Amino acid sequence: MKLGKTRNKVSTEFNMSSMTDIVFLLLIFFMLTSTMVTTNALDLVLPKAKGKTDSNKSTSVSIDKDLNFFIDTEKVNEADLENQLLALFANSENKAIVLRAEKSVPHEKVVQVMDIAYRNQIKMVVAVSPK
Repeated sequence: MKLGKTRNKVSTEFNMSSMTDIVFLLLIFFMLTSTMVTTNALDLVLPKAKGKTDSNKSTSVSIDKDLNFFIDTEKVNEADLENQLLALFANSENKAIVLRAEKSVPHEKVVQVMDIAYRNQIKMVVAVSPK
């Protein structure tokens, strides 16, 4: 008789459930963190405030310390800013601008861009640097 000879066989199969859990968590992590990255390539010193700007789905208008105007990363003449914005939003239903003005820019220039947005019914958000 074989009473003491019973052996437990170890399964040679690989269980993929823990590997898929790790890959799924990494995928979620990278999807969440990639939405927080801004695509603005201009190096601006924004004023500090409590708040956060989500600019992934909108056009940004930037004003640097030398009073140069940019639509996204393209330099635009101040006089042509309104015409360029209207051409950009001609066939768009979701008109939105994120205004990125350095803290040393005169208030008059910021109000000028806000006035353009108001006259043309374009939604506008002023970007800030979080505290």
